[in-house]
Amino acid sequence: MTVTIDEAPSARTLTEAAVRLSGVSKWFGKETDKPVLDGIDLTVAPGEFVCLLGASGCGKSTLLNLVAGLDPVSAGSIEVTGGRAALMFQESALFPWLTAAGNIELALRLRGVGKAQRRSEAERLLSLVRLEGAAHKRAHELSGGMRQRVALARALAQQAEVLLMDEPFAALDAITRDVLHGELTALWQETGVTVLFVTHNVREAARLGQRVILLSSRPGRVAREWQVDIPQPRRIEDAAVSELAREITDELHREITKHARFAQGSATQRSGIKSKETRRDG
Repeated sequence: MTVTIDEAPSARTLTEAAVRLSGVSKWFGKETDKPVLDGIDLTVAPGEFVCLLGASGCGKSTLLNLVAGLDPVSAGSIEVTGGRAALMFQESALFPWLTAAGNIELALRLRGVGKAQRRSEAERLLSLVRLEGAAHKRAHELSGGMRQRVALARALAQQAEVLLMDEPFAALDAITRDVLHGELTALWQETGVTVLFVTHNVREAARLGQRVILLSSRPGRVAREWQVDIPQPRRIEDAAVSELAREITDELHREITKHARFAQGSATQRSGIKSKETRRDG
């Protein structure tokens, strides 16, 4: 029932998991309440890019929060190699009174990096996310895409073994999102960071992921997974990406339909029980 941390990342082997979830369940309230996640077993290899898909409410964001250690698991265990997982949200969550470089330097300071080194490291990270000229700009002076790049640089400043991304491009326009897809792929290939990426966008998952995991509707369970062998870099309009996206979408529709039928059946059953009780009371 705990998130356990491996304190010896240097000793890991290529076969060792960067993230391992074993029988993870999560419920809010009483143990008898319906769980959000139920018995999740998932292993993410070091340097792997895994996308999580599923209908709204299936527990994708909850799963990321558990891996990040922001919430305790209700049952099961989570192991994160190296002990550090950086979380990126849909909103950039930059401190508006700080510059782009200042936001990154804050993460470096919290990591214990000395003042003299922080500026040069912040500039290096801004360069890595293609924002060389934005060091002195504040959040209101940056576009949505630029703010997300700063947030990504800030996450990388934590030197996390694992990058957790919760729909980081959902609020952006299609063109900006397309550009950031390419840049994230290049950055992932350059740094070798492990990525666990939550999205509602099936094409986004097909474009980015080495593996795509589909969670069932609540309670969230691993319903299906796809190994994606399409070479990178990929384009959103590539035929192979479109074909995979159609296959995943069909499976997602089946999951949503199954859940809707189950919910309708449960509602009908509850209505029948209530009707009997009303007649008996009358």
